[in-house]
Amino acid sequence: MSGSLWLKPGTTGDSLPAIPRQRVTDRRGAGEGLAPAPPSGPPSRGGAAEARPGRGPQRPGARPPRTAPAPRDPLGAAPATGGPPPAPAPAAGADRPGPGTPPTGPLAADPLDALADRLDALAAVAVHPDEIAAILESDGMTDDHIRLTYGRADSFALAEDLYARTERRHPEPEAPPTGPWHTGLPGCLLRGLVFALPGLAYVLGAPLPAGGPWRHGLPPGTVPLLAGAVTGWMWNQSLAHRAYSWLGLGDRRAAARALLTGAPAGALAGALVAVAAAAPGEGSAALFAAGQALYLAAATVLLVLGHERALLVSLSPLVGVVPALRHDLPDVLRVALLLLPLTASTVFAALVLRPGLGRRARGRGGPPFARSLPYGLFGLGSGLLVLYAGADAVIALSLSMGPAEWLLHRFRGASLTRLRLLTTAYEFRRAVTGMLARCLGGYLALLSVLTVTAALLWPGAAVVSAGRVGSLLLVGAVLWLGLLLQAFGAVSSAAAVCLPAAAAQALAPAAGTVAAGVAAAVLCVLTRVLLVRPTAHRF
Repeated sequence: MSGSLWLKPGTTGDSLPAIPRQRVTDRRGAGEGLAPAPPSGPPSRGGAAEARPGRGPQRPGARPPRTAPAPRDPLGAAPATGGPPPAPAPAAGADRPGPGTPPTGPLAADPLDALADRLDALAAVAVHPDEIAAILESDGMTDDHIRLTYGRADSFALAEDLYARTERRHPEPEAPPTGPWHTGLPGCLLRGLVFALPGLAYVLGAPLPAGGPWRHGLPPGTVPLLAGAVTGWMWNQSLAHRAYSWLGLGDRRAAARALLTGAPAGALAGALVAVAAAAPGEGSAALFAAGQALYLAAATVLLVLGHERALLVSLSPLVGVVPALRHDLPDVLRVALLLLPLTASTVFAALVLRPGLGRRARGRGGPPFARSLPYGLFGLGSGLLVLYAGADAVIALSLSMGPAEWLLHRFRGASLTRLRLLTTAYEFRRAVTGMLARCLGGYLALLSVLTVTAALLWPGAAVVSAGRVGSLLLVGAVLWLGLLLQAFGAVSSAAAVCLPAAAAQALAPAAGTVAAGVAAAVLCVLTRVLLVRPTAHRF
């Protein structure tokens, strides 16, 4: 071993200053008060033992002075040095303490006290004596050294003594440096604006597919638009999860490579589905749906890689569409305002994906594709529920996605804070239930305000009624609770609830409110059961 971690050069030394030597006395002067005679020759092995009872008092551990023996008188007189004669030796056993008599000198310090002081900071935070034993062994202390120095059998016995005599002083965990949530409200509102601005494109594109037939009770061109949008949402949800998985592994180049491969494929799939769903006379609607698929792919790239501001800049020309809410615009201007943000977002996405063009951008052993499938299914189910709510409801839900994301961050941050402060499982369950109710209630209150505002501003929107607002709130509850479960890794449960509700709404639109209500109730129960467990909040 290299020695103790605490040993410094020059601080080690022997426990005794010198090895004491025995004083040899003359056999003739033992017990008679005569001074010891110097040995006339080399002492025998038995001479020291024989002279032990007659030696005079001396300081324990003192080394006898190495001086030349003085000449002695043959009759046993004092040496001719001019000094006083030595004192007579006491009788054997005259001044020795009897058995049971306490010592009169100071007690020696316990070496365990010094070791406890040295390891105080480490032993105070230990949760088991084995942690201290590991520290002792890493310090180079062997069992032989522990037995000789501290009188304990081994390192575990010594660690138990140190653990017992040290008071526990566990440090308090530090609070998150950025507050109870990691994303601020301004950033989430910016993302909500990014989600809502594409809705203005539908205002511009509404007159373009007006020449097609009505199908399934929907206006001309609606079916290809819905088919392309649902396909894009499902594909891009899975693609975003895979790219985020690469980012979680610390490989940004592999994430860019996955987006570079998957985004064009998703745009092509959405365009093909829209063209296949278009009826004769809906060519303009299919072309609009193809542009919609391309925009969804570009927006996915920019959002996953953290370029929300670039997406907001590319969508800024759509602000000039506001006059189109009340006034008619020429078709040329409508097409130009649609192509400008589409081109800008595509160019920004292409610039962002340049790191994915490298030869070594492809990572090895990436996340399995099957893990991204539930995210796509959840996107399919939630997308169908949102689309059947109406155009003004889509705008309200899009605007609410920013505050919804902020509330998700707040719920997660507050639950981590309660996990750090509370001491019982009952208190944690009660606190999480209250936070869940407050966050969901706040989101539904905001969604109701946005629904009324969108219905008043959107041209041709349905009349606002209590039943319509209630139905939209149920869809909003399904969407927010599903996103919450997705954030905590339970996306399969959210997809298993949203898909049947969306299928029931598609097969029987009159039963859409009932399906959304049942789905919201089931998701409330699932969220309450899964997220009140402390282990669900530890990643």
